[in-house]
Amino acid sequence: MLITLFSAFSGCGTSRDQGKHPNRLIHETSPYLLQHAYNPVDWYPWGDEALEKAKKENKPLIVSIGYSSCHWCHVMEEESFENDSVAAYMNAHFVSVKVDREERPDIDKIYIEAAQMMTGSAGWPLNCIALPDGKPFFAGTYFPREQWMDILKKVVKLWEDQPEKLKNTANQVAMGLVAGNAVQPAGDSGFPDKEMSQQVAGRWMDEMDPDEGGYRRAPKFPLPSGFHTLLTYYYMSGERKALSLVNTTLVKMARGGIYDQVGGGFARYSTDALWRVPHFEKMLYDNAQLIKLYSDAWMVTKNPLYEEVVKETVAFMKKNWLSSEGAFYSSFDADSEGEEGKYYVWTAEEIDSLLGNDAALFKLYYNVREEGNWENGRNILYITTDLSTVAGKMNLTAGHVKARLAAGKSKLLKARSGRVPPGLDDKVLTSWN
Repeated sequence: MLITLFSAFSGCGTSRDQGKHPNRLIHETSPYLLQHAYNPVDWYPWGDEALEKAKKENKPLIVSIGYSSCHWCHVMEEESFENDSVAAYMNAHFVSVKVDREERPDIDKIYIEAAQMMTGSAGWPLNCIALPDGKPFFAGTYFPREQWMDILKKVVKLWEDQPEKLKNTANQVAMGLVAGNAVQPAGDSGFPDKEMSQQVAGRWMDEMDPDEGGYRRAPKFPLPSGFHTLLTYYYMSGERKALSLVNTTLVKMARGGIYDQVGGGFARYSTDALWRVPHFEKMLYDNAQLIKLYSDAWMVTKNPLYEEVVKETVAFMKKNWLSSEGAFYSSFDADSEGEEGKYYVWTAEEIDSLLGNDAALFKLYYNVREEGNWENGRNILYITTDLSTVAGKMNLTAGHVKARLAAGKSKLLKARSGRVPPGLDDKVLTSWN
């Protein structure tokens, strides 16, 4: 039986107050590993040195995996890995390894699959505890400090009193991973036939939200490759339901807070079911795939909104992520100045000050409230109306509304450029490019 000490939600953020003495990660190049280079935890990068130390000292491994723009990775770092007492316990009883999941997707894949096998879910930060040879017997995601310490103490007691139990669990997980990754001969089946395609698409469409798009749940992820598949299925079959679900999803996303209404580009996911409250980090792979999805959807529908989204997202990527060598960087953090989303949100007073006579129009269109529509009196910009409705309420033409909104966005973008920006992960990954 697999040992489950706790379950925790997954989540995915910059290093906080740095100490004076670096650990081994100071010699790495990964932005994520360097964020942890001044933790009091005696971190090792993944490699033979850590494994040999664990075997020599007969200590279990902590394998902690994340990435530089992962918000909950930063939260756990601040709460636990920067805490001297937590670090001292980890240093005394474990060999601790930090892994950048973007730099080492091969290592990440193993432990993500192990976490899914043991707990039924996975995410980042991913914190696994393993035998000295790296075979995991425990996995989880984000843990508050007290819970993390409780887990560590239980593992230490088990390691001292019942090591065979942990070894048996780790061996079961290892065998499961091997079996799950066994390659089966494909035979000569070729492409799926029409009936199979209808069955697969039909089952998937039944799980979609016809009113808000995406899956019927929160959080909601863009899933660009999946909706591109549905768009292709419509193109090949003429199934209107598939196109309707794609259009609903793309329109709701483009009008939601998951889309940066001022600067263009998409956040990683929406924390709610309405696409309004994003998890603010921006990833290259999401935006690159969404550019293609919106472009292909425009070819099918000629919806001008899709064209606008493509142009704004391309402009965002070229402005913020294009390196001097012509390749794209990896991501933006969710946080700036230690707060998630601070770079992107607005108070009503800021809108009034920046836009003057156009503030009322802008606030109406983008759902800006005096008391705020998010946390601490701040507003996430999202759209729930249309230009003609706003034009009627403001006694203007739709053309005038559109022009004044565009001018307002430019003013806000200029003002935002003076804020402290979120952290940039300037790794260049060939596969993402």
